[in-house]
Amino acid sequence: MRRKNNELKIVYPFAFTFVIPHQFLLGLVFFFMATFFYNIFLVLYKAGIRIASLWNNKAKLWLNGRKDIFYRLKFKLGSNSKLIWFHCSSLGEFEQGRPVIENLRKRIPDSKFLLTFFSPSGYEIRKDYKGVDWVFYLPLDSKRNAKQFFEIVNPSLVIFVKYDYWYYYLTECKKRNIPLLIVSGIFRKEQPFFKWYGNLHRRMLNRFIHFFVQDKESLQLLQSININNVTVAGDTRFDRVSEIAESFKPLEEIEKFCGSSQILVAGSTWPEDEKIIKDATNNFPDLKIIIAPHEIHKEHIDQLRSIFPGAVLYSQLAVGSSQLATCLIIDNIGMLSKLYHYATVTYVGGGFNKGIHNTLEAAVYGKPVLFGPNYKKFKEAVGLIETGGAICIESGNELSTDLKKFLDHKTELELSSKNSFEFVKQSGGATAKILHYIEANRLLTS
Repeated sequence: MRRKNNELKIVYPFAFTFVIPHQFLLGLVFFFMATFFYNIFLVLYKAGIRIASLWNNKAKLWLNGRKDIFYRLKFKLGSNSKLIWFHCSSLGEFEQGRPVIENLRKRIPDSKFLLTFFSPSGYEIRKDYKGVDWVFYLPLDSKRNAKQFFEIVNPSLVIFVKYDYWYYYLTECKKRNIPLLIVSGIFRKEQPFFKWYGNLHRRMLNRFIHFFVQDKESLQLLQSININNVTVAGDTRFDRVSEIAESFKPLEEIEKFCGSSQILVAGSTWPEDEKIIKDATNNFPDLKIIIAPHEIHKEHIDQLRSIFPGAVLYSQLAVGSSQLATCLIIDNIGMLSKLYHYATVTYVGGGFNKGIHNTLEAAVYGKPVLFGPNYKKFKEAVGLIETGGAICIESGNELSTDLKKFLDHKTELELSSKNSFEFVKQSGGATAKILHYIEANRLLTS
């Protein structure tokens, strides 16, 4: 064995000589190290969930939802020769995958569809979703779990939505030569795929046969690591919100509450948002407010009612007296996408917390969209601001100023509303591009 320059030369007497570049050896070392730490992470993650489940309801749901999961999968699924598996991390990713699921189902009604979630936030809300045949939690990643999962499910096509990369599941899919796609993908230079230590993560990406990404930046980042099987399709959520708006049906109680008043609809709000909204709307006594908070547990609803004295809950809304209240609190899940229809101005929560929620649900109706400063990781929010359909606010005073601008000046309101609507309208079409690729490459007959 001899070392020369950047190569390691191994010589076998009376046989042959071969050369191993140092770069290759370093790649192997980093890969095995990354795999080792990845497995340690999985063990610690499961242990952490078990401990947290003693007091955290979400962790408890995560754990209980995976009990006897392989037995239940086998019992429910039986034997299916043509099954399409969709995986979503949580509820937001489901909304992105939903247009693809429902359009595929229309085209191949004889196929079976399995939908899995990693997070209780998605599973618990969509476990009864009728657009697929089965909804399950995804068992935690491991070599053994992935193998057992594929032996039971045996999908002919696998589609991951946006992200949630699990090494052993992706590797098992590749081993079995099952077509694997990602839709509404988005990549940032800060992610491990594009770092010197990201060998394992890059291997995950090499398991996919095609990427449908949201923007050109994602395309360029993937090309920088020699991944070229990429299409800039956009975000399927634009198609989803357009479908919702087109199928809108009036809500009688909401219409009676609104009457002829100007309306602020605040969706997916957190306590930080709600305090700012209260401060900003004190100067608008004739403005009616509809708040659909992100969390609807009793403690949060009680807190909201203390911030907005005299507010009425939707569950207690009396049709005959609904116009007497000036604030309506939505204490259920599932109405928000329709509520924005009734808004004069909309506010989307989360911008003073971990990040804003779905702005497109408001914009599709042609409404000005206001939100807090934590929005820059959300391409659609950036796009809405650039086109004049949205405004970022930093305080209650700024929210009050912008409300006054829209409520008192019809021209400003109409221009921002038009910009919102046009932005959504011009950004659709991702679902059609994905379906065309699937059909053109005969992936449904694999």
